[in-house]
Amino acid sequence: MRRWLADVAIAAGAFLFGWGQLMLTASSIIIQDVALRQYLGTLSITPSPQVVVALALTVLPVVFRRIAPWTVFATSTLAFLVAQSYFAGISFMAVGPMVALYTIAFQKGLPKAVVAGVTAGAAIFVLQDPDQALTLAFFTRFQNIALLAASLLAGWAMRTRNAYVRAVEERAEAAERTREEEAAKRVEAERVLIAREVHDITAHSLSAVSIQAAAAERLIDTNPAAAKEVIATVRATSRQALGDIRSMIGVLRHGDEPAERTPAQGTDQLEDIANYLRGAGLTVTFDESGYHRDQVPAHVDMALFGIAREASTNIVKHGGATAVSLVLESSDDNATLVIHDNGRGAGVALESSRLPEARDGQGHGIQGMAERVHVLGGIFHAGDDADGFTVEATVPFERE
Repeated sequence: MRRWLADVAIAAGAFLFGWGQLMLTASSIIIQDVALRQYLGTLSITPSPQVVVALALTVLPVVFRRIAPWTVFATSTLAFLVAQSYFAGISFMAVGPMVALYTIAFQKGLPKAVVAGVTAGAAIFVLQDPDQALTLAFFTRFQNIALLAASLLAGWAMRTRNAYVRAVEERAEAAERTREEEAAKRVEAERVLIAREVHDITAHSLSAVSIQAAAAERLIDTNPAAAKEVIATVRATSRQALGDIRSMIGVLRHGDEPAERTPAQGTDQLEDIANYLRGAGLTVTFDESGYHRDQVPAHVDMALFGIAREASTNIVKHGGATAVSLVLESSDDNATLVIHDNGRGAGVALESSRLPEARDGQGHGIQGMAERVHVLGGIFHAGDDADGFTVEATVPFERE
């Protein structure tokens, strides 16, 4: 509705503009010298009602310019040509064709607008009014052709501006979508990291609690003192796991309270993992003689510890092994962790490009280990070998 009202207002404005020009050129207001007016061929007359109607017919189609620009342009131009040739001595302004040509340039583009403008300009140029002096005829033609050209350029300029504004808005929207997608990716990465850390803490601690509780159950009747010691170990392990989880929640907490933090766990605590394995009844061989901890970046050291903890948990829960070896080595540019057990394996060869999966299809421990290594630009292998199952992780000191 607003567009219709706007187009009605534009048509009314064009009519008033054309009427004003018509009154000025048909009177002695602009050119007061009688001799000069006679030389130019202009007459001092008052336009008749028929002239006003003719002028109105040239601008009336403008009301429909948005829905049928070509039809409006053709109708308005034809009405102008008929009015200009029919009313002798009257100089009409092509206000209707001007608005219509502006609309074509704005909606259809410059090439089509040029075709329409050249066609209308040629028709105006060849139009003959036998009652008009040559000077007035030239002036009228020049005025209307120049105004048509100006309308065409104005419509094309507005079209170009709108296209530029749309392009800028689209780029801004695309940039906003990209920022939102990047933020979502970061949130997802943090979620995976948190899930991995929670899994590592709870799986390791709960498996230790389960094994120790089973041992206490066996000893409760035959050796109550030993069972009491095992229960104390269960309590300590549970308390430590609860503390680790509280620390993680504290880091994630928002607010003014400072987050509760504990020192980051690194390979200097691998002996705790070895004791955990021994407590589960496994024979453990631990060799870190080739590992130079002071030369290894902290993030690499922490990643290797996390892998060792997850691998040890898997051995206790799923491996069915009786012996485990942990070997930690470092060179000038990388560090390597190799964990081997003599258990039942996972049915996937160590050389395979496919990662082993949990037998129940629920675990994600090996996938989590691989993600840790790949994020740091390292190489990860896990699978069956000649006499058991091996996990091997090599992490570079600097990501390439």
